[in-house]
Amino acid sequence: MLTHLSIRNYAIAEQLDIEFRAGMTAITGETGAGKSIILGALGLALGDRADRDVVRSGSERAEISAEFDVDRLPLACQWLREHELTADDDPRLCLLRRSVAADGRSRAWINNSQVTLQAMTALGSLLMDIHSQHEHHSLLQKPTQQMLLDDFGGQQARVQELKHLSEQWKAANKQLQTLQSDLSEQAAHNELARYQLGELNELALGEAELDELETELDSLSNAESRIVGMRALVQLCREDDDSNISQSLHHALNLLQQSGSGKSLTNVEEMLNTALIQVDEAASELNRQLDQIEINPARLEELNERLASIHQLARKHKVRPDELYALQQQLEEQLAAASQSTEDLDTLQQQTQSLQKSWLSLAGKLSSERQQAASKLTKAVNEQLGTLGMADARLSIELQSTESDRPQAHGLEQVEFLISTNPGQPAKPLARIASGGELSRISLAIQVITAMTSDTPSLVFDEVDVGIGGGVARVVGKLLKRLGTRSQVLCVTHQPLVASLANQHLLVSKEASAKTTKSRIYQLDEQERLQEIARMLGGDSDGPALSNEALAHARELTAGA
Repeated sequence: MLTHLSIRNYAIAEQLDIEFRAGMTAITGETGAGKSIILGALGLALGDRADRDVVRSGSERAEISAEFDVDRLPLACQWLREHELTADDDPRLCLLRRSVAADGRSRAWINNSQVTLQAMTALGSLLMDIHSQHEHHSLLQKPTQQMLLDDFGGQQARVQELKHLSEQWKAANKQLQTLQSDLSEQAAHNELARYQLGELNELALGEAELDELETELDSLSNAESRIVGMRALVQLCREDDDSNISQSLHHALNLLQQSGSGKSLTNVEEMLNTALIQVDEAASELNRQLDQIEINPARLEELNERLASIHQLARKHKVRPDELYALQQQLEEQLAAASQSTEDLDTLQQQTQSLQKSWLSLAGKLSSERQQAASKLTKAVNEQLGTLGMADARLSIELQSTESDRPQAHGLEQVEFLISTNPGQPAKPLARIASGGELSRISLAIQVITAMTSDTPSLVFDEVDVGIGGGVARVVGKLLKRLGTRSQVLCVTHQPLVASLANQHLLVSKEASAKTTKSRIYQLDEQERLQEIARMLGGDSDGPALSNEALAHARELTAGA
């Protein structure tokens, strides 16, 4: 509910601070006093567009702030949480603030965080609904009409489940479309990968085979020259030749012994003996290696052919020969992923079909329930319209089929409220009703019937009682008061029969001087309220009649209330 409205330099209002209470609040005043200022300021706070004309003459900017208690408005609380705009100190409170500069530029804040006008409008529609002769907010919108019908029929849980199923289906279907597109784009790549992998599998190259082949090729290619060289080394080490290393070492030992140096050359002798042993061992190892060297022309040709095949395939795939094995692994992984994607595609297709089937079943049940609820709601509203002086008006609710089996949050149809105000006239959408007064009363009838089943925001009715009087005006007042037991109701009225039923009474007045005009607003006490109702009944505020007959009538009205 709206708890406080602050207006600075808006139109002819210099400074207004208004406290609001729960229940029904009547706003009265003489024509031209400035009652529309309150509605205009509220409209700005709720996201209406502004122009420079709203700024009070001589001021730099107009400032509007509206404070709401959102404790009983779950949709508004959810919106604030989703947009991370919940008030830090008290999550039950929500402060909307709007500033309009003299050049027409404006800024908006929600709980002291600057926001876009679109965001303020979205939240504003969840906080307050204004019904005036010039603008009617959410009740004219099909989503609101559908929500009221579903709430009236007690289908809130089913609607939420339907919405959840449609969101699940949309998410799964989006994944399905993306995967199908990816698979379609990758089809040619995967076909090429299968062909390339077939060639690599036919080659059957081992992970370390290339190094092994090249090592073996090197060994076979140089076998004869290695044999010649190694035999020459053996001969140099131990053959019976005065020039071999072994003979030279023996000769050195003999010379050492003949020198008679004794212990002083013992270390030299040991080193020569060690060298002689190592030379002998080297010759033995050379002989062992010679025995292992193989001259195999057939194997050499086989190696050359195998390596030629490897290099040829590497050139074909534009990689180095040592990258062929990794390429094979990469292609196997690519095709394995494609195979998994195909399995995922089958799973997603089954999932979307299952979700769609569940949605269709639930949507069908909801459609049947909506038909029944629409019949009951139209009957109740039409009976209410009769008490509001609109006996010839007939509300009808049309369930417009979407002609699509694609899961949607609203189900298989969209709801639209239609009205015929005169016999023989075709029913038209609420938004196309010409008379603002009629539309306000129609809105009142609908709100009264649906208020007990819906989370209704604060409601504003601007001259809903225009063009009526007597008993009908009294009925309007009683309906507004009844509606105020469920939701906060603000009513701008010229009808004393309506104002007398209010829980709170605000008076708007205008003060004019030679230089300026100011609008003021007061909360009336009981005596002031009697005087204002007496004025509305037609008493002369400057004459004695106000204190007698008009005041007596005012007392009767308030006592009856």
